[in-house]
Amino acid sequence: MGDPAGVGPEIVARTFADEGFRAENRALVVGDTGVMERAVSLLSLPLEVKGISEPEEATFEEGTVDVVAASELPRDLPFGELDARAGEAAYRYLERAIELASAGRVAAIATAPLNKEAMHLAGHRYPGHTEILAGLTGTRDYAMMLVTPELKVIHVSTHVALKEAVERATTERELAVIRLAHASLRKLGVEHPRVAVAGLNPHAGENGLFGTEDAERIRPAVESAADEGIDASGPWPPDTVMMRARRGEFDIVVVQYHDQGHIPIKLMGFDTGVNVTVGLPFFRTSVDHGTAFDIAGTGKADHKSMRAALDLARTLAEAGEE
Repeated sequence: MGDPAGVGPEIVARTFADEGFRAENRALVVGDTGVMERAVSLLSLPLEVKGISEPEEATFEEGTVDVVAASELPRDLPFGELDARAGEAAYRYLERAIELASAGRVAAIATAPLNKEAMHLAGHRYPGHTEILAGLTGTRDYAMMLVTPELKVIHVSTHVALKEAVERATTERELAVIRLAHASLRKLGVEHPRVAVAGLNPHAGENGLFGTEDAERIRPAVESAADEGIDASGPWPPDTVMMRARRGEFDIVVVQYHDQGHIPIKLMGFDTGVNVTVGLPFFRTSVDHGTAFDIAGTGKADHKSMRAALDLARTLAEAGEE
């Protein structure tokens, strides 16, 4: 359910109220029953919230939101404010969902946004969802993949300073992310994924004029991936490779740092972009936006990204069963 003081409960409730979603619902919410009831009431939705203790108790009845309770917050928890109670609850929701997915009791996780500052106030010093998921599952090789109908990108690094992002662009990490890109697209039904690798420096270094990292660290990883049979190429100039992928020349772009991937994705698909953590022992998707404290509690939050995240989670889970 994400941070209960943000828009998470509202976009989850709106998704459950979608006519198409209601008819095929096999989702349950890990969160707070009272907070979900408040969201349903705020939006005047024709939904019934049902608290359950274990996922096996879910009935998935049309018009019903099954909630596995992982906290009990006051009904008057303020909207749109940093609150350690909300940060603690958001962490516990994710922790419980990870336990269920790790045990195979749910097939995938779709997450609403949490607030890093609120979570830090509660004592959980993680940069975000991805790092919690990796830490609690003991996953070493993982990456953030962003998906829109027009473009897919996967990150070498995400929530770190730009200086650290440069340091993290090692040959070993590049090769690991290329492999994750290839494997992830195979799961999404792409038989022969074409993986483009964006350069780190302007013009991908331009033969050493603008830095040597592309030639010394990134190109060897691309060559190693190609030797393994992966259709990988690059490093390509980052200012044109996104356009080429959008036109259909590549299926996914390996990007070197947070903004290199997030800016084009949010420009082209802010409402429908989905964040996927790849490399985990289960499938996890997420909305590609934050807690939006400025509109929390107003009923204005758009749920399209949440719906897209749930739909993709279902697709990935079904592919994993085949």
